[in-house]
Amino acid sequence: MKLLVTGAAGFIGFHTARCLLERGDEVVGIDNLNAYYDPALKQARLERLKQHQGFRFVKMDIADRDGMATLFLQEKFQRVVHLAAQAGVRYSIEDPHAYVHSNIVGFLQVIEGCRRTQVEHLVYASTSSVYGANTKMPFLETQGVDHPLTLYAATKRSNELMAHSYSSLYQLPTTGLRFFTVYGPWGRPDMALFLFTKNILAGLPIDVFNDGYHQRDFTYVDDIVRGVVAAVDHVARPDPAWDSDHPTPSTGNAPFRIYNIGNQTPVPLLRYIEVLEQSLGVKAEKNMLPMQLGDLPDTWADVEALARDVGYRPCTDLETGVKHFVEWYLDYYRPQFSRVDPS
Repeated sequence: MKLLVTGAAGFIGFHTARCLLERGDEVVGIDNLNAYYDPALKQARLERLKQHQGFRFVKMDIADRDGMATLFLQEKFQRVVHLAAQAGVRYSIEDPHAYVHSNIVGFLQVIEGCRRTQVEHLVYASTSSVYGANTKMPFLETQGVDHPLTLYAATKRSNELMAHSYSSLYQLPTTGLRFFTVYGPWGRPDMALFLFTKNILAGLPIDVFNDGYHQRDFTYVDDIVRGVVAAVDHVARPDPAWDSDHPTPSTGNAPFRIYNIGNQTPVPLLRYIEVLEQSLGVKAEKNMLPMQLGDLPDTWADVEALARDVGYRPCTDLETGVKHFVEWYLDYYRPQFSRVDPS
C-alpha cells in the first residue's frame, strides 16, 4: 500500500513507518521537525528511515491548509496513519496555543485530505489521558470521557469527535487508538524513562511525582506498533449491534472505532524505577514530590476490544523493554559520565 505517516520523525511515527517499510509498503512521512525536543534526535530517526527505498520525507506543518491539500491531491494515499501532534501533558499548561494549532487545526487538515481524496482508512493517535477524572479501572472504551484534566486530553478527545462526524457524514472509515504510556528505544526526551536514565547516569536526583504512588500501563513501543499496523489493515466498519437508544461511544452506525492500546498490566512507578536501576546497575536518588496538576493517578487499559477485532496482544515484559531502552540509550548517547558497571 501507499501510506502517509504524519509525525514520521517522532517516536511512535518513526517505529510505525519503519515497520510498514519493512513489510514492503510505500511510505511518505511528514513532520515539521519542531524544537519541542532536540531536533537532532528527530533527524537521526529520519536518516534511518531514508535507508529504505520505499520512503520519502516531506517537511511540513500539518496545520498548513494549502500544503496539506496539495500533498493529498498529488500523492493519492490509500491509507493514513496520523501520529503527528503536540505531545506532552504538562506542556499543555504552559503553551495551550500549540495544542490547538497542531492537534485541532492540524487534525482538520489531515481528515479533510482523507475525505477529499477518498482515503480508504484513517488511523489516528488518541491517548489514555482522555479518561481524565475517571477512576474506575481498567479503563474501557465504553466509559464516558467528558472530564479531561488537561487541554492536551481535550484536544485528543476533540479528534475522536471530529472523526465520528466525518465517518458519519462522509462514510470515511476512521479508527482512533488510545495509547497508554509508550516507552522504548528512540523515545521522547521529555518522558519519564528518558529523564530518569539521563539523571541517574549523571548522578543527579530524579523527580518522582505523587511520592511514587502512580501506576501506569507502561507499553513497549514494538507492541504498540504491531497494534497500529494491525488496525491499519482492519478497516473500520459500522457496528451492526449499535443501538441509538443506548449508544456506546467507541463504535457507531458509521465506519468508526475507538480502541485502547496498552499493556493491560499497570505497574507502580517505584517498580518502574527499580527495574531501571537494575538495568543501569545504579541506584537512583529520588526527589519525592506531590502529584502534578493534570496528572492521572493511575492508568490501566482494557484491550479486549482490540484483541477481538485485530488480534492485538502485548508480549513484552517490563524488564525486557527497559533493558532494550537502556541498551539503545547507552549506544546512542555514549555518556562519558556513565557510572554503569560494564560487566
